[in-house]
Amino acid sequence: MIQLNLHEAKAKLSECIAAALRGERVVIARRNVPAVELTPIPQHASAPRKLGQGPKQSGYALPQSFWDPLPDDVLAAFNAGPEDQP
Repeated sequence: MIQLNLHEAKAKLSECIAAALRGERVVIARRNVPAVELTPIPQHASAPRKLGQGPKQSGYALPQSFWDPLPDDVLAAFNAGPEDQP
């Protein structure tokens, strides 16, 4: 177990974090009275994110309206320059 006062913990924060990640118990004290314990957050194994339906999956249909031109106000918003900003 590692116990440090707050001032020393601030000066050696990187070392304290490394020790906690190694599994050591790190206690930070105020005036030699334990106040908090530094513990790592458990990392969950990430799984590939499932994406939504795509054109290669059954049941996917792109509506014909997708190909319609955008309204003028939307086009203006995309093509606005700095002089067009309010």
